[in-house]
Amino acid sequence: MTKAKINELYGVMFTEYPDIVDMNQLQKMLGIGRKLAYKIVDEGLIQAVKIGNAFRIAKISVIDYALNAQA
Repeated sequence: MTKAKINELYGVMFTEYPDIVDMNQLQKMLGIGRKLAYKIVDEGLIQAVKIGNAFRIAKISVIDYALNAQA
């Protein structure tokens, strides 16, 4: 995906969320439960950074996952 396309999608997808989200926000963004959210992060399907005992996820990582996830 080109940088221009990523920038375009960033401007229209999940606009109500901040640039960095937590696990609760990730669940709401994707419409998934807690177990699946942690599984996706643990398996590295969405890049996340653990700060203390909480994960922080870049919104762009969520967008990338949503566009490229295989059912």
